[in-house]
Amino acid sequence: MYQPGERWLYNVSDDVLGVLVARVTGQSFETFLRERIFDPLGMKDTGFHVPADKIDRLPPLYAPDPQTGEFLVEDEAEGGHHSRPPAFQSGGGGLDSTVDDYHAYFRMLLNHGMHGSERILSRPAVELMTTNRLTPEQHAALQAWARSVVHLSHGTGQHGGWGFGMTVRTYRGDYAPIGQFGWDGGAGTTTYADPDNQLVGILLTQTGMSTPDSARAIHDFWTTLYQAIDH
Repeated sequence: MYQPGERWLYNVSDDVLGVLVARVTGQSFETFLRERIFDPLGMKDTGFHVPADKIDRLPPLYAPDPQTGEFLVEDEAEGGHHSRPPAFQSGGGGLDSTVDDYHAYFRMLLNHGMHGSERILSRPAVELMTTNRLTPEQHAALQAWARSVVHLSHGTGQHGGWGFGMTVRTYRGDYAPIGQFGWDGGAGTTTYADPDNQLVGILLTQTGMSTPDSARAIHDFWTTLYQAIDH
């Protein structure tokens, strides 16, 4: 759609990069992630599907009816979308994980790429991921998109900046300080790391953002978390 760096476009570049990783390494994208990221971090429950012996730990995904708010099952756990390997291992999304696994990943980012005494990512790579990379022109495209979906997501694009694969806060608009990085997911998830306070917050609701209720719950979560900080 655009040449690299020409403008901001949500998601597609991550899918392209996943394909490039697989072709350059001669491995499936999941195998590469497992060897380089998941296994070294102890992320034993993260992958592109949930195996049968763990499926009882996966709740169904709910998507409230936009008109009535009634809870409807959008995707069952057993026999659902995540109970079998996908046809395409997407760099832009599709991994299943747990709070513990996700926490290990974000702690590694807070530690500049280190996990204990082992280096997972280089310090410069983490800096590129977690600092704003957008030009003013690209930022305008991001804000135009974000305004169109803000009623469905607490933080989507409302942080001012974008690193490699995640949003980065460049202005103080609520309790969170500048430099906070992470993302909100359409399935009612929110995860951010805060270098200033050395904290990671994770909320996994399994409630799709078809109504503003998920966004309100996420907003309340972050407000409560930051109000509880006492230095």
